[in-house]
Formats: sequence, structure tokens, C-alpha cells
Amino acid sequence: MMKISIVVPVYNEAEGLPRFLEALYSVMHAIGLPWTCLFVDDGSVDDSWAVIEHLSRDYSEVLGLRLSRNFGHQVALSAGIEHVDGDAVITMDADLQHPPDLIPQLVAKWRQGFNIVNTLRANTPDTEWFKRHSSALFYLLLNKISDIPIIPAAADFRLLDRKAVDALLSMPERNRFLRGMVSWIGFNQTYVPFVPRPRTHGSSKFTLKKMIHLGLDGVTSFSLAPLRLALMLGIGSIGLALAYAIYVLWVKLMTDYAQPGWASLMGVVLFLGGVQLMTLGIFGEYLGKIFGETKHRPLYFVQERIGILNPPDRKRSS
Repeated sequence: MMKISIVVPVYNEAEGLPRFLEALYSVMHAIGLPWTCLFVDDGSVDDSWAVIEHLSRDYSEVLGLRLSRNFGHQVALSAGIEHVDGDAVITMDADLQHPPDLIPQLVAKWRQGFNIVNTLRANTPDTEWFKRHSSALFYLLLNKISDIPIIPAAADFRLLDRKAVDALLSMPERNRFLRGMVSWIGFNQTYVPFVPRPRTHGSSKFTLKKMIHLGLDGVTSFSLAPLRLALMLGIGSIGLALAYAIYVLWVKLMTDYAQPGWASLMGVVLFLGGVQLMTLGIFGEYLGKIFGETKHRPLYFVQERIGILNPPDRKRSS
């Protein structure tokens, strides 16, 4: 019989885990397939791990993976996916904004033959203006410069069958943007829309800083457009400099209006300096990614396991 594995990254979610598992349990019981739920504690500083230990004693379906520190949401998801053995793997958050009662629809699409069932998050009236518009702008930009189409509003709430999971795990890069990686591997994909529910506890851990880091990972992992932009800016600045030099010579040789021009000189210097600094910044971003990859450090370290008897033997985990 087919088995479903559910991966849930956890960061300071102690208060809501019992409520989440209660909602999940009733849904999975109705589906009628064997299942497990792996909570991945991503370096929580509250009692999340103690709650996971307690739940694992009460529910045989609950597994636990405790990372040695906070490695980030995308790495926690990757660690969880790497440690489960289901024929289908569902990733979702524990705050109940990813509604468990949508899982039967994901499973139904899987049974129809889809390898990957993504979800599309609809904006709600309480969605922050900045978050809504910055997300739309990011995906518009990313799809303009990337060869891989990435659907806007796609969430990390999805179902992957075993073939898709194995393909995803064969990609060892450290700078992980799973939405792009899932699109890149291809296979037979579909989408299910959902309306996120209000948070039942706590506040979002996805800060502006984390949003910016994830955005940079998305752009630099799936497009060389920033490097090409730097090249075009360099060519453009050279063209402007040559045009300005021709203009200066014309004024000097053909007119009597040539005067010392501090303002124009400073303008040219500042423009060229800005182009150079931006270009160096773009190069530095890519170079930093290369430097991180060449060190071949494990993607994460595991401190404790619950119910996982045979952890995977892979280079990027320990």
C-alpha cells in the first residue's frame, strides 16, 4: 500500500504543534493510507523539541529531526525530504496557514498521475501591502530573466512523488530556492489554489532580511541576467564616456564656450564609479555563491532523531 510522508519545518512553534497535529490527524485518518509526519526542528529556542518528543510518544505516526542550529526554512525542508521514505512527500508549515484539509485534493491529483502537485496562495485582505506587491514584483522580474517559468504565489506547500523527490535530492547546491528547483526538475506538474488561514498563534518568522536572502538565491540560482546586466552597463558607460569625449572635443575646437566644468566632471566620475561598484557587487554575489559551493560543507547537521532508524547516507547531511 502506498505511504504518505509529511514534512513540517518547525522554528519556535511549540504552542501550535498539538493543534496542527490534531487537524492533520483527522484528515489523514480519512484518507486511509499509511502516513508519517516528520517535524524538523530548525534550531528552535523555545520548547518545540520537547513538544515533538511528547507527541511522538502519543502518536506512532510522529517522527522528529532536530538540527544542530537554525539553518533556515529551505534547508529544514530539504533535510526533512531527505529523511522520509514515503511514496509521496507533502511539505507544509505548522502554523495552519497551509490548511491540512487541502491534502485530500493533493492526494487526488497525485492518484490521477501527477508527479508534483503545487499549491497557489491567494492574497487575503490582511496580507501586508508591502509583502503582496514585493512578491508580485519579484516573480515578475524572475520570470523575465529566468529560462525556467516559476508560477507567482506558489507556496512551499506541495506534494512530490518519489520520482520527483529523488530528482530533487540529486541536486546538491547549498543555496536552495525550492520553488525554482521544483520547477526546474520538470515532470508532470499541476496546481491547486488555496486561501491561507489566519495564524492561530505567534507571528511570521519570515523577516524582511530572510525574504531578501531568498530572493537573491532565487535570482542568482536560476539566471545569469545580472551578470549580463553588468556587462551591458559597462558597455553603455563606455559609450556615454566616448560620446561625452566627442562633445568636449567639439566644444574645445569648434566653439569659444569651453570653460572649466567641475559639475559635469563630478557627474561623470560619480556615474562611472556607481556602475563599477554595482558591477563589482553583482560579481561578488555570484563569487560568494561559488565560494560557498566549493567548500563542500554539509548542508546541515542533525543533533537528535526520533523514530528514524536508518538515516540517509548522503554527503550533505551528518
